[in-house]
Amino acid sequence: MMRKFMDENFLLSTPTAEKLYHNIAEKLPIIDYHCHINPRDIAEDRKFENISQIWLGGDHYKWRVMRAGGISEDKITGNAPDCEKFRAFASVMPKLMGNPIYHWSHLELQRGFGITEPLTPEHADDIYDRCNEILKGYTARSLMRKFHVQAICTTDDPIDSLEYHDRIQADPEMEIKVLPAFRPDQAVNIEKPGFAGYIEKLSQTVGRKLNTAEDVALALGERIDYFADHGCLCADHGLDYCMYEKPDKMAANHAFAIAMEGKCPDRKLADAYKTSVTIACAEKYLQKNWVMQIHFGCLRNVNKPQFGLLGPDTGYDAVNSRSGVESLAPLLNACLENGGLPKTILYSLNPTDNTALATIMACFQGGGVTGKIQQGSAWWFNDHRFGMRSQLTELAANGVLGCFVGMLTDSRSFLSYTRHEYFRRVLCELVGEWVESGQYPADEGELERLIGNLTYYNTRDYFGFDVPAI
Repeated sequence: MMRKFMDENFLLSTPTAEKLYHNIAEKLPIIDYHCHINPRDIAEDRKFENISQIWLGGDHYKWRVMRAGGISEDKITGNAPDCEKFRAFASVMPKLMGNPIYHWSHLELQRGFGITEPLTPEHADDIYDRCNEILKGYTARSLMRKFHVQAICTTDDPIDSLEYHDRIQADPEMEIKVLPAFRPDQAVNIEKPGFAGYIEKLSQTVGRKLNTAEDVALALGERIDYFADHGCLCADHGLDYCMYEKPDKMAANHAFAIAMEGKCPDRKLADAYKTSVTIACAEKYLQKNWVMQIHFGCLRNVNKPQFGLLGPDTGYDAVNSRSGVESLAPLLNACLENGGLPKTILYSLNPTDNTALATIMACFQGGGVTGKIQQGSAWWFNDHRFGMRSQLTELAANGVLGCFVGMLTDSRSFLSYTRHEYFRRVLCELVGEWVESGQYPADEGELERLIGNLTYYNTRDYFGFDVPAI
């Protein structure tokens, strides 16, 4: 019998999957430990004028498919009216079979606005008007409540004052935890344009001139203390490739001197600096009992003319086939030898690295910490059904699936929490298949614990979120 389009059992292909999702996964709150939500929007409880603002504003996932669908840039990132941008996106939607954006967008329409029919050019204006009418009753915070969000971690620069986090945390009417996450990329990625200018800003923030790589590490350490005082539980390092050079103070300082002259050090020197600063940060994270996340394997801003026009994070990034995954093991080992390795989550944008990640991380487990080193959820170009199943299957085959800390949105949108639903459905589908094919016992209690842990409890406990018991 043909299934109804994206009905209540969407992706749930077995009775076991249906039971696990509807009885357990669907009911649990969301902890989104890595996102790019602007904390100012939450502090000011922003109201959105229309669906295009909340749906298309800043969403480079959607921008990419719109460009591929022949939409002109004025209707993507330009000055076209919001209603025209929505119509343009709707014109591409029917072509997106197999793309997760098709499912995410319809889940957002269903859960956010109660709209169950497919978005097509013919229905675009009607759906636009209906969404906008419903959106009048929502703010940023009420949308988070609608999706049963319990806590999030934003992505914040070390020099950030965290003033909006302060405002949120001081508000007695705001029960959702909104915590900062430490993102030191601009101080670590020495080969990037603008490095010297950023170091000057960091110098101003800590109140002294930074003359060496050690000075930068000490300054970041002070900012880690500042972030910890504001409730921070984790850091996130974004690397184009994973690097390792044997820690060498002279090489790191040489690289720093070159970069501060506005020049780009060669890769070996740059990697010596990046390795040195990363190791110093890891030692500090361990002292704070933070989680260190490392994202790597991205080719960024590959279309230089468009990057020049629109800047970063506008849809011109790709998978790096030379992700540097072979450098991950010596980098983790160097952290271990030079002060200690904190709880760490590893993400590669290159899906061919899944086996390497799962096996490398297994070499650094221990210390009595459950799942101390994690393979992160399917990230960015991989967070579709096939990518999620591949990541989960590889982790199960070469690690301990039951210790996995689950899904995140990595998003700038207040509607994207449905990505957690998408993940939970994929997870229940996969586990249901294993159970009904006899690969895992149909022990109801054990299965419920497993699904509960993989969708909520492992995240809560691994990061140490102080949230109300459920």
